[in-house]
Amino acid sequence: MNTITSPLPFEQSPTALAGPERDVLLKDPGFGRYLTDHMVTIRYSKGAGWHDGKVVARAPLTLDPATMSLHYGQEIFEGLKAYRMPDGGAALFRPDANAARFYKSAERLAMAPLPEALFLESVRALVKADRDWIPEGEGAAMYLRPFMIATEVGFVTKPAAEYLYCVLASPVGSYFSGGPKAVKLWVSETYTRAAPGGTGAAKCAGNYAASYAAQAEGSANGCDQVVFLDAVERRWVEELGGMNVFFVFDDGTLQTPPLSGTILPGVTRDSLITLARGMGLTVREEPYAMDQWQADAKSGRLREAFACGTAAVVTPIGTVTGKQHDFAIGTGAPGELTLRLKGMLTDIQFGRAPDPYGWMDRLF
Repeated sequence: MNTITSPLPFEQSPTALAGPERDVLLKDPGFGRYLTDHMVTIRYSKGAGWHDGKVVARAPLTLDPATMSLHYGQEIFEGLKAYRMPDGGAALFRPDANAARFYKSAERLAMAPLPEALFLESVRALVKADRDWIPEGEGAAMYLRPFMIATEVGFVTKPAAEYLYCVLASPVGSYFSGGPKAVKLWVSETYTRAAPGGTGAAKCAGNYAASYAAQAEGSANGCDQVVFLDAVERRWVEELGGMNVFFVFDDGTLQTPPLSGTILPGVTRDSLITLARGMGLTVREEPYAMDQWQADAKSGRLREAFACGTAAVVTPIGTVTGKQHDFAIGTGAPGELTLRLKGMLTDIQFGRAPDPYGWMDRLF
């Protein structure tokens, strides 16, 4: 049972930044450096369902030290963006896809699934409340972070009976500053991201925490990101710590690892597949071996490679290194098709091009 009434009640923030102060921050927001004035909160309790939904002033959460999420890891989240349109309005990009994935993540972690309609209402409400925080400029947007934690108190190892759902927002600039540069990847042979039957397809906190040791290893070897291999054979390319990966071949075809349960089903990934197929290109969702990646890059069969995700959108991959691998892709610079697909996607997101797929959810 869900007892939320629509729309979500709004409470003005007594600590909201004045316009001039906010405008200073928006000139160089970075990524996740600043947070907006409000947040959405909705609570769940077994028997009562989802209730007490509202938009409130952003403030610290008060949690008992025995709160179950702190001990047993029931936490999921999403990431999506609201974009400033040319006429000054704003729109969300494919929030329905994030709502569906959030629902599935909750089911995988045995949490109370948030109805997709409530998810959509919550993100729309926060963007409208903090509309003045949406920055302008190339690559700038409002990043939204819906998340849910188990709030029942106790040490019994079971799914919690109480949950808190929140949405935060942050003005962001480009994820990688300085324009589209190709990144260097470290091939992780020590660590894996996910195993069959695990939580790889869910967007949960533990997946990201588990990737940090590999990221530190990559950073120590002068790399920007880590690419993970499968947990069974340690042979097949899966994804980066927080991004899906694509390969572009000399015959114009693209390939990306299949969604077999160990890879996060990225919204950007799905959007790029749709765009590429709309251009008449062949996109294969098939396994790709790490050794084959190196051989194809050295022979010239592989022309480009890129990673993608909500935060960075599309990131060219220039070089790959590891204990058994060391190669450049093409010239090591961003590829032509990579940049073209990124341009097509961002033009739709910022309202510079028609939206034939109905991806943009116009708010005002």
